[in-house]
Amino acid sequence: MIMKRLKKFKMKKILFIGNSHTYMNDMPELVRRMVEDAAGEECQVFMLAYSGRSLKWHMDEEYFSERFNILHGHYDYCIIQECAHPMTEFEDTIKYTHEIIELCKKVNTTPIIFETWAEKDKPENQSEMNRRYRKIAEDEGVKLAPIGEIWSKVLKEFANEPDADLYYKDGAHASGLGDYLVAMTLTKTITGRLPDASFRESFDFTLPDEDWNHVKVSVEDEGITIPENIASIIRDNIEKIFA
Repeated sequence: MIMKRLKKFKMKKILFIGNSHTYMNDMPELVRRMVEDAAGEECQVFMLAYSGRSLKWHMDEEYFSERFNILHGHYDYCIIQECAHPMTEFEDTIKYTHEIIELCKKVNTTPIIFETWAEKDKPENQSEMNRRYRKIAEDEGVKLAPIGEIWSKVLKEFANEPDADLYYKDGAHASGLGDYLVAMTLTKTITGRLPDASFRESFDFTLPDEDWNHVKVSVEDEGITIPENIASIIRDNIEKIFA
């Protein structure tokens, strides 16, 4: 792939707040690469993500870390990802998302709501997720990354693609392909563009065992290439949602 010349005098800084749905497969780094490709600007990513943690935990137990990072990190964007499996109490999601958004507003950081996807065996939960996150984004007047909506549409198109699975083997987290969709959607939300069609790289940091502490330690070993027809399905569905 021919990398676009980056505008060194400009840089996007993105903070990710969430849990394993954020850090899985080093997804923020994939976003960084996609944003640089799509926008032609240098990008840096930072992450506050902890396994199984909700926004309530972030703002109760880790408040000073969240506060310091948002107020003093000079971020352009803050990606806000709530606990998804199971969903938390909606009132908690509203309350703690609002607190993060208010911190972002104090320093002109653009908050983005990360719309999650339903578990593989509970697709009926997707409509409620969509409703919750769209309501919060509309009520707060902030951007929504409609990942769950795109995820469910792509799943239907993958019905005849047996080797294309958005899910990790646990049926909850994203596979390397799933995080390609996630990163693409976030990139579109942030920049208004998708990376070049030739951008078909993703990461899969998992190893074939059940221990979450066992992941690939070399970035070179994580790399995977998405088949062109599969990447096109994802790109087309993203463009339709954003049209």
